Amino acid sequence: MTLRGAISGFGEVAARAHIAGWRTRLGVSIVAIHEPVADRRHHALRSIRNVRVYDDLELMLDGERPDFVDIASPPAFHAAAARMSLEAGAHALVEKPLCLGLRDFEELRATATKRGRVLMCVHNWKHAAPYRMALELIAAGRLGEVRYVALERLRTAPAGVSAGGGDRWRVGSESGGGILVDHGWHVFYLLRSLMRDADPVAVSAWLGADADAPVEDEADVRVIFPGGRIGSAHLSWRSPARRTLAVIYGDEAILEIDGDRVVLTGRSGSSEAVAVVPEADDSYHSAWFGGVAADFESAISKGPDCAVAIENLAETRTCLALTLGARESSRRGGGQINIA
Repeated sequence: MTLRGAISGFGEVAARAHIAGWRTRLGVSIVAIHEPVADRRHHALRSIRNVRVYDDLELMLDGERPDFVDIASPPAFHAAAARMSLEAGAHALVEKPLCLGLRDFEELRATATKRGRVLMCVHNWKHAAPYRMALELIAAGRLGEVRYVALERLRTAPAGVSAGGGDRWRVGSESGGGILVDHGWHVFYLLRSLMRDADPVAVSAWLGADADAPVEDEADVRVIFPGGRIGSAHLSWRSPARRTLAVIYGDEAILEIDGDRVVLTGRSGSSEAVAVVPEADDSYHSAWFGGVAADFESAISKGPDCAVAIENLAETRTCLALTLGARESSRRGGGQINIA
């Protein structure tokens, strides 16, 4: 049976990544789009054959009764859209962040449980070839026990903004913007996964912004995991060049990632280049959403108690707790905040 899906919010990430990903799923058909902005509704009509468009989410849910809703609107709208979708009987896949507060998270999880529906967040960086390879090497014991993970996301500007795109939510406080939400969320679930799904115990952070800027454009974050293991992240929209970097080391080896270049160096000092399939390092990462869509489709088939859905929500709660904790730490001058 074909799953009938709808998308709420047809911005650039939906148009450039989500649609391409859904087209890889033969058992899925996107039948409707909810988008309040007229130009984006017209873009949806031009992009998707036989799709129906709505300017009101409630009308779309009532008229279409989709099996699932893919929510790709700005972050400030995620919680309300997910709640409406779940209450209408649809499964919900939500772009990061799932929501902006822990109370919203708990309410959404409770609603999904009550309705027997899958609720998941788009954690697409786990499907990037270098990080799939890193997770495989860690699982195989090639690094030993992971002690340290450092991730850097250096960008010259927020995605879409410098090119005149419509993704202005990234630089607006009311829309839920800022680099900590835009890039930090991805970094946080990667840190947890690379630490073998360990929950962090504390976070400290410094957030930087221009005097007249409504949101931060730079973040330096330190995350403490059980056993004194350390996660580190530096995020910037101020870099003179785009770079995506990682250093991961354990008892036995160190793994370095620079874009698609992956190098493993053991205690002997010998290094080996680990082959991964090159992927475009663009802002929307269309190559990865197919993996997200496959996981979500599998969770719908197996039910909300399946391992994929449960682990995704565990990652989501970690991301939210670290985001809120990092903001609190920065307000306190960089002091350490314990994570419950």
